[in-house]
Amino acid sequence: MAKAVPHDRITDSIRRAAVERGVALVPYITAGYPERARFTTTLRVIAEVADVVEVGVPFSDPMADGVTIQRASRAAIASGVTLRWILSELKRLGELPAPVVLMSYLNPLLAFGYEALADAAFEARVGGFIVPDLPLEESEDLAARLDARGLALVRLVTPATPEGRMRALCEASRGFVYAVTVTGTTGGARALPADVTGYLDAVRAVSGLPVCAGFGVRSAEQVRLLSGHADGVVVGSALVEALEAGQDPVRFLTDLRSARH
Repeated sequence: MAKAVPHDRITDSIRRAAVERGVALVPYITAGYPERARFTTTLRVIAEVADVVEVGVPFSDPMADGVTIQRASRAAIASGVTLRWILSELKRLGELPAPVVLMSYLNPLLAFGYEALADAAFEARVGGFIVPDLPLEESEDLAARLDARGLALVRLVTPATPEGRMRALCEASRGFVYAVTVTGTTGGARALPADVTGYLDAVRAVSGLPVCAGFGVRSAEQVRLLSGHADGVVVGSALVEALEAGQDPVRFLTDLRSARH
């Protein structure tokens, strides 16, 4: 049997979870935080209960992220976490129950080199990348390198994205479409916008891929609200805070998952 194309594995996992449980769960962790030595152990545990895992590559100026992930990035960098180290650890770990997507700002990818990056990511069983500071118009080179290896370049849309541009981003995306639910940075404690479900319905109407909602998702009630309007939900800052506090990530994610029944 032919091995699944990495970006198709992401798509299939989200679609399957959406059918079986109402909405897929995509937890985010910052690589090497809160403990560098426990990165692969934490990732393996989370992958057992996730549908896709988003792993953040720490960066010195994470412009789309709030204070929680900024703090996590600074600490991870101070402990020696780099993109090369992450890929090495993932390669050593082997295939996980859930596909892995790396979230990275553009500079570390440019420094690595796109061709070398695609090869190393494929060998490490990474399914794709989310690059929040890479505009569609400047993404052709990276997209081509990743696509040659069957890897996803997941595109982001926001409530402020015009319909025509939203269509173009959805068409260019692989794996899934990341629908940012709020303007601003990740991790806010504020409520989701009142019109979030209508916005997500509009994204799904133009996307041929699953749509995952992220930014500001912190509770089972919010997961329940988004179920049926998004195919998946990304939970980042709230999980990072739970890990900081020494909470069991499986229990945390299982509590969120209970909202889907």
